[in-house]
Amino acid sequence: MTTLTFGDNLLKMTDILGYFALSLTKNQKDAEDLVQETLVKALTYKDHYQPNTNFKAWLQTIMKNTFINQYRKTKRAKAVVTTRDDVEVLDFVSATEEFTPESTLATKEINMVIDALGDNLRVPFTMHLKGFKYKEIADELGIPIGTVKSRIYLAKQSLMDSLRHYRN
Repeated sequence: MTTLTFGDNLLKMTDILGYFALSLTKNQKDAEDLVQETLVKALTYKDHYQPNTNFKAWLQTIMKNTFINQYRKTKRAKAVVTTRDDVEVLDFVSATEEFTPESTLATKEINMVIDALGDNLRVPFTMHLKGFKYKEIADELGIPIGTVKSRIYLAKQSLMDSLRHYRN
């Protein structure tokens, strides 16, 4: 497929992508951003498109994966402490909520507890909160992936102990 044909087909799909994005985000502005991000990725990876396959499905897959990745990144950025069992997740105040004196104080206290962790726990834990994958953390710090997982787990346990009064 030529670049011109690819671009024409892409432009014809923008309305359909807009409707699909709106169904995912439930917000017009976020939907527009998602469509734009999808178009950029489609242009970037146009060589990966297999001619004579479903172009619409290919674009929707790019959009769905982009949406899921953004959702996961946002969720990771908000999470302070997570466990696999039945312990609640402490979240930062979301952007849609008002900042109250209590939430500001809680955020400061949580950050103080994180800062009080030793470097060997704090660094991998904060990288994990920022969305780094275990492998990326291990490569960056030059330690085995098992050590990264262990240190993140220990950091979470320490935070849960120190912030016990925030659990219901």
